Order: sequence, then structure tokens, then C-alpha cells
Amino acid sequence: MLKQRVITALILLAILLPALFYPASTVPFAVLMLIFMAAGAWEWGRLNGFGQAGALGLGALCTALCAGSWWAGWLQQSLTTVWIVAGCCWVLGGVLLLRAGVVGWPHIPAAVRLIGGVLALWLAWMAVVQARNIGINFLLSVLVLVWVADIFAYFAGRTFGLKFTRNKLAPSISPGKSWEGVWGGMAGVVVLALVWSWADRHYGSSVSSFYTVLQSHGTWFLLLAAVFMAAMSVVGDLVESLIKRSVGVKDSSGLLPGHGGVLDRIDALLPTLPLAMMLSSFVHP
Repeated sequence: MLKQRVITALILLAILLPALFYPASTVPFAVLMLIFMAAGAWEWGRLNGFGQAGALGLGALCTALCAGSWWAGWLQQSLTTVWIVAGCCWVLGGVLLLRAGVVGWPHIPAAVRLIGGVLALWLAWMAVVQARNIGINFLLSVLVLVWVADIFAYFAGRTFGLKFTRNKLAPSISPGKSWEGVWGGMAGVVVLALVWSWADRHYGSSVSSFYTVLQSHGTWFLLLAAVFMAAMSVVGDLVESLIKRSVGVKDSSGLLPGHGGVLDRIDALLPTLPLAMMLSSFVHP
């Protein structure tokens, strides 16, 4: 299993890095992300009981939404209102879903579930491409935030889990997660934000990172936003876990051997990418 995970990771990096750092254009990166989101939409269809044809149709719908917004020039426009609406939906929807729990998912109308999933993937695609258009430093600072939150949460949970609290974070959804892990993830993201914004200033980065953009509104805003983003990355992770547990599967698919499916890898990014664009638009509308 470890060998399989390593091989898959190396293949993904060999595909992703050239597209990410391609100097002449952001088009290769946008196309690659579109393929990932379409695959995520196919997985979403399967998770919601669709057969192969229906799931492929959902992937085609997601592709059409992404391509249509690209053709319309939305990627080069300020989408402040879109990001605010998306952010509010993620915060309110995430809270409601987690409160309803595993048993609540099947009671949501199928059309709402299907449309909500495709829209989440479409918005994440627009957000990640706009972030890349701003600059690699900006995009990487958002992506690394999610990875650091996950890594710090894992080690903090392993080390301090249930030592300061009596209850798990969400035992019916993800029994392995603890509140100590959440706090550890938040602490890691705060350190990351302060170090990255300092590095931008010290090395005179030509493109501001997400953290430098936030800090231009004050260090207090940077710290609050970092904690909020870390919390929402947990929400994205828990929402996908809730859905998988409700339908009785371990992974969203087997598309990525050793890693599960695309949704398993981007669950925390689905809320954080639009939210990063929302918070940035508050500072620089």
C-alpha cells in the first residue's frame, strides 16, 4: 500500500508541477484542474447513487460550467459577490450538515445534493484558477494552509488527543478526530501565516501571498482569518466523511490508487479556496 501511495503521488506531481509552473500561460493548469473537478463530479454522482452514465453526465455538467465561465471571461473578473455567497453557503451549509449528522444526509432532496456538489466543484475550480492567475505564491500559500492544518492536526491529535477534553470532535462522522487535533491544526496555520508573511517582506516577493494580503488589513485580521480557514478545512473534511459514512463507502472512488478518489484529496480545499478569494476580496475588492 505504501509503495502504491508513493507511486501515485509521484505521478500526480509529475503532472501537476509542470502545469503549475508553466511560465507562458496559466491555461495548462486551468485545464488540469478542470479535469480533476470533472472527475470529482463523476465521483459525486456515484456517491449519490448514479450509475456510470449518470455519473459521467454529472462530470460533463461540471465541465460545461467550468468551460462556460472560462469562455465568458469570469476568470479575469472580480467575483466578490460570488465568493461572498459561496463563503456564506459553505459556513451555514457546513454547520447545518454537521448538526444533522450522518442520518440527516439521506433526507436532503437528491436534486439539492447533486446541484450543491457540482456547484461546489465549479466554484472551487474558478477559485483555484483565479488564485493561480494572481500568482504562484498566492496559490501555494492557500494550498499549503490546508496541508499544514491536516499535518498539525494529525500529530496534535496523536499526541494530545482527549488529554484536555472528554469528547471526540465528531465521533459518529470521523471517530479519529479530536478537538486537540483541531487546535493543533489552527496553531500550525497561525505559525505558517506569520512566517510566510514575514518571508514575503524579507525576500521582497513580487507576488503577495494570501497571508500578506490579509495582513495588509492588520495582523489581527490575519490571525482571525488563519484560524477561520483552518476551521473550515476541518469542515470540508468532515462533510465528505459524513457523506461517505452515510452511503457506506471508505473512499470516494479508486481513481487514485493508494489515495482513494479525487474528492478524498480535495475535500478540505472545496470550502477553503472560495473562502480565500472571499477574504482577499474584503481587503482588495
